[in-house]
Amino acid sequence: MHAGISELIDEQTKGLAELVEGFRKSRVAAARKAAIESAARIKALNGRVRSLAHSGVKLTNVSHAALLDLLALQLEVVTSALSDAAAQLERVAQSDHVMDLVCGQADELRATLERVVNDLNRAVSIVRDAGRGVRDGATETHMKVAKPSKAPKAKGRRSRTA
Repeated sequence: MHAGISELIDEQTKGLAELVEGFRKSRVAAARKAAIESAARIKALNGRVRSLAHSGVKLTNVSHAALLDLLALQLEVVTSALSDAAAQLERVAQSDHVMDLVCGQADELRATLERVVNDLNRAVSIVRDAGRGVRDGATETHMKVAKPSKAPKAKGRRSRTA
């Protein structure tokens, strides 16, 4: 009887050992598969990360170019304002009659108004071009980085049962 129980225990032990070994191997295989899939997803991110970094460079270039253009415009505005002020003072100093002074001031006012409108148009153009550059860069980046969205599944209506 003792020999029969020993054989039964040995068989049960071997069966359990095989079961544990099979379970261990399946867990190891599942972990390896998960690691391989994760590595593939990480590799797939490289292109997206590069696109985002490249987009950051483009955005920086657009903003630097716009700032450079706006600073150049500001320099021109200040320079022309100072030149106009100096010219007006010279005109005042050289005027013999008040009528000459008033006519000169009116001409100067029209020229200043025209200059201000032109400067504003240039500023708007600079900002508009920068906005287009940002939009184009964002659109391009979105197309490269975003995953195509899947159409949502239509949900059927379930009837309520009383």
